[in-house]
Amino acid sequence: MLKITPYLGSLVVIVSIAGLWYPILGYFMLIVMGTLFVTSIFRGRWFCGNLCPRGSYFDYGIIKISKKRKIPKILSSMWVRIPAFTLMMTLMIYRISVTFAAQNTFELIGVILVSMCLTTTIIGTLLGSYFNTRSWCNACPMGTMQRIIGGKKYQLKMDHEACVDCKLCEKVCPMELEVRDIGNNPDCIKCGRCIDVCPKDALSF
Repeated sequence: MLKITPYLGSLVVIVSIAGLWYPILGYFMLIVMGTLFVTSIFRGRWFCGNLCPRGSYFDYGIIKISKKRKIPKILSSMWVRIPAFTLMMTLMIYRISVTFAAQNTFELIGVILVSMCLTTTIIGTLLGSYFNTRSWCNACPMGTMQRIIGGKKYQLKMDHEACVDCKLCEKVCPMELEVRDIGNNPDCIKCGRCIDVCPKDALSF
């Protein structure tokens, strides 16, 4: 991960709360969506593990109250993720299209974006506190979009001959992936924690 990653979580809190009084902050969501879209083309879900404000919020905030239960497998099921992505995008586009008939369209769009940020942050907080911190990331619509666009890019590689089967990599994986058998897993968020903890330098990108 990047050195700035631990500090990005504060942006989620600022947009979700201060945005209720200053809707213009909601446009930060568009910057995030644009950035993750571009990076996903070249590195898949790299944004999730390095630049995502909500991911940072989970890793360095919610982790303090998380019960660290196993993430339910159903959250990573495409039967849940595709409908969630479709619903979110449809609802956002519909709500924004309606505002064009109003006089204060710019502010209303900001309100919509803030409400989306607040709603998803609340859901993610509840999931992360009851289960493991990155539970929301398994079903995140934006994470699903990155997976679809560039899931095969910048994949984790393992030197199986060097691996001593200590399983430390799987213990630190925030997405609870089976790192030793990861192969071409499009949900790896490229945070690099498994690489940092490996005693034999068997992992790399």
